[in-house]
Amino acid sequence: MKTIKFISILIFSLISSSVCSQSKYQEWRGENRSGIYQETNLLKSWPENGPDLIWEFDQLGYGYGTPLVTNNRIYALGEIDSIGHLFALDLSGKLIWKKEYGIEWTKSFRGSRSTPTLVEDLLYVCSGFGDISCFNAKTGDLKWTKSLEKDFDGRNALHGHSESLLVDKEKLFLFAGGIENNIVALNRFNGEIIWKNKGIGETSAYNSPQIINLPHRTILVHFSSYALLGIDTQTGELLWTHAQTNVEPEKRKPGMGDTHSNTVIFEDENIYYVAGDGNGGVKLQLPKDGSSVKEIWRKPDFDSYMGGVLLIGNYLYSCGTAKPIFMCVDKNSGEIVSSLKIGAGAVIAADNLLYYYNQKGEVMLIDPNPTELTVLSKFSISKGQKEHFAHPTIKNGVLFIRHGEVLMAYNIKEEYTR
Repeated sequence: MKTIKFISILIFSLISSSVCSQSKYQEWRGENRSGIYQETNLLKSWPENGPDLIWEFDQLGYGYGTPLVTNNRIYALGEIDSIGHLFALDLSGKLIWKKEYGIEWTKSFRGSRSTPTLVEDLLYVCSGFGDISCFNAKTGDLKWTKSLEKDFDGRNALHGHSESLLVDKEKLFLFAGGIENNIVALNRFNGEIIWKNKGIGETSAYNSPQIINLPHRTILVHFSSYALLGIDTQTGELLWTHAQTNVEPEKRKPGMGDTHSNTVIFEDENIYYVAGDGNGGVKLQLPKDGSSVKEIWRKPDFDSYMGGVLLIGNYLYSCGTAKPIFMCVDKNSGEIVSSLKIGAGAVIAADNLLYYYNQKGEVMLIDPNPTELTVLSKFSISKGQKEHFAHPTIKNGVLFIRHGEVLMAYNIKEEYTR
């Protein structure tokens, strides 16, 4: 059976991952930002009209940010009349509280862009202007706030800041995009600068960063407009860069070759990234001291802008942009081994299956067999407005889909009869 064969692959992937565990953190795309959710006993197919809709909340405001779902609450960001709001819902979709966090992005693709990050009892929120707010997760009380422009002399990307904030111990990281304060590490309890790095002087690239734990060093891996950067988290030292060479320097301008939204993946001394507006899919070798990177392969056609990428066993899964197909790529060679013509979208995994939400509003359940990708079930989202950009998320047998101002919760738990 195809899905049974996949079980050992998925288990191996989860066990062998070398990215530091942040189990006490709850953040964008699940544990280690991997997009792999450790759920079991989920439906292996859906009814024709999709799984049962448990509830919907239709007052979330405009936005594309995926909700953060915890064991007892749901947190999400949305824009209403140009003001950003942080929503706290219970697991039945009832509003607990709503707090303003300032002006939200309305210039293009209006609305929120990121997922809140929860660390113990504190929530960290980033607006489309790159401004940061820290809230008490239980009460919604504001603890502190910082302005990208006023506090860090920062500069924003063309279509607004899209960073789901990353925390490592006492540090919170922000790509401010300034000349002096290009990337900053802040004290997560008060927002004060711990260190700042000049990077290579570029603005941000809509990226949510990753932390790599090595035996003697921890590295922040983040994208600027035209480079992947590796920074020592303790000292703020820039250790290495990896250039995006698809656009010649003299032709570079905002909106041209500067969109690298997908979080990188690290496993067994290798970094994998998929940049839709850059080098495409790339494998880099990282030595144990973390001081440099060496390119192993590059696949320009593996070019997801913002749909996320999965590493499961020996295979990478993501969509293309120039050619909007879903692909399975061999991690060792970079070769495409299987594909589906299902459009560009966002992908996550759980219980040996893939969940795909494409930009046409179709939600699909996919068998990830590397030699023959198969769509097992699908349904369409008819509620909500604007683009279908938010990533799906799963918690306790519930699939959450956000489309604009509407958040929908679907029961995907397999029911057993005795």
